[in-house]
Amino acid sequence: MDFDFSDDQEQLRDAVRKWVDKGYDFERRRKTVAAGGFDRAAYNELAELGLAGLYISETDGGMGMGPVEGMVVMEELGRGIVLEPLTQTLIAGGVLSGYGSDALKAQWLPKIASGETLVVLAYQERKARYRLDVCEAKATHSSAGWSLSATKDMAPAGDHADAFIVPATVDGTIALFLVERNASGVTTRGYGTQDGARAADLQLVNAPASLITTDGLAALEHAIDIGIAAACAEAVGVMDKTVAITAEYMNTRKQFGVAISSFQALRHRMADVKMQLELARSMSYYASLKLNAPADERRRALSRAKYQLGTSMRFVGQQAVQLHGGIGVTDEYIVSHYFKKLTQLEMTFGDTLHHLGEVSARMQDTAGVFA
Repeated sequence: MDFDFSDDQEQLRDAVRKWVDKGYDFERRRKTVAAGGFDRAAYNELAELGLAGLYISETDGGMGMGPVEGMVVMEELGRGIVLEPLTQTLIAGGVLSGYGSDALKAQWLPKIASGETLVVLAYQERKARYRLDVCEAKATHSSAGWSLSATKDMAPAGDHADAFIVPATVDGTIALFLVERNASGVTTRGYGTQDGARAADLQLVNAPASLITTDGLAALEHAIDIGIAAACAEAVGVMDKTVAITAEYMNTRKQFGVAISSFQALRHRMADVKMQLELARSMSYYASLKLNAPADERRRALSRAKYQLGTSMRFVGQQAVQLHGGIGVTDEYIVSHYFKKLTQLEMTFGDTLHHLGEVSARMQDTAGVFA
């Protein structure tokens, strides 16, 4: 199989990398964290590059690209530990394009693609943990339309988003809805997250909503898989930069008059770190290439990828901090922020143990079919 990237994909990578290097340095990120964890100006700059419309067709104002291009973009954003939630925009574009009505697409997709509107997925409930089929939110229909009552946790940049994609039950079946943040009955409580970004809890009380699809569980699973693929790619970028920072530190830090990179024991540890990075990279490729596969195959592949990425993220982050010593956990030094990002990503869209269980369950289901 050919894993070489096309010229267009390499040009896309180069454009995003240049923006990260020149427009999103560590000082700008630090100021964004201090201001609350979200910078609308930075998000608009990403939209000006066309990234908000990556998964939206050209007829709807987007770029009409696919999972590999999404992977390329998210890797580069990971290298800069960018706070703005482009993953959520990819999810919104993918879900509305794949499941929304023509009227809903015409109303929302051009605004998402231009960056005018930020739409995020608000699906987590406290009792559900990472299970997508557990949903206490309720939707009711009347002559005035749909209304939702729900409590959702940890919606990325939720108090800055313009609208939410929300799963809710209708007669015992999960459906997917779009709710505007400024609608009546909608309240948000924002807070900072461990990695310096922003999230919000969402409270809906008979809030007016637009139906996206009644096949909500399938659409939600697809949305989470888009998110997992993006998180895997982002994590590869974070780890790639973490390894580079650690190698540079080891080449300059001296003990006994020589650089610590010359110590054999530390060289072996760096070799193990790089092996985990490459394992993660290959599984990120696997995740992106399987994103358009049939649902069962896609779900199985994405859980496998998230499990490996979770294992690699934990190992690379911990080793990087240990190889730095005490400076590795100080707020003033950049590698601590990469470690926080890896810790956050490991918990995003299901942690490592959750996906190990998913892989095991799906393997048992497959074995049962062939028994």
